[in-house]
Amino acid sequence: MRLHPSGQCPQSTFGGIAVSTATDMLAKYLAAESALTEGKSISWVDGRQLTREDLAEIRKGRKEWERRVAAEEAQAAGAPTIGGLGYAVARLDG
Repeated sequence: MRLHPSGQCPQSTFGGIAVSTATDMLAKYLAAESALTEGKSISWVDGRQLTREDLAEIRKGRKEWERRVAAEEAQAAGAPTIGGLGYAVARLDG
C-alpha cells in the first residue's frame, strides 16, 4: 500500500461527495473481506484472483486503511497532533 507522493490521500468523488483514496480503499477491502468470508473468489485491484486463503492479507489491509481513514477524520476535525500523532490533555484541577 502506498500513499500519494505528496504523503496525503488525494480526493475523488462518489455521488458528488468528495471521497479520499483511503475511504475508497477501505470500501474495497470491506467488500473483498465480505465476499471472501462468503466463500467467493474475487478479482483484486491489481488483477490477482483472491480466495478465502487470502483473507488474512485482506484483513491486514483493511485495518491499515481504517487507521488512515481515522487519521484523516481526526485531521479534518482539527484534533491536536504532535508529529502526526494524536493526543489528549487531561484536566487535573478537580
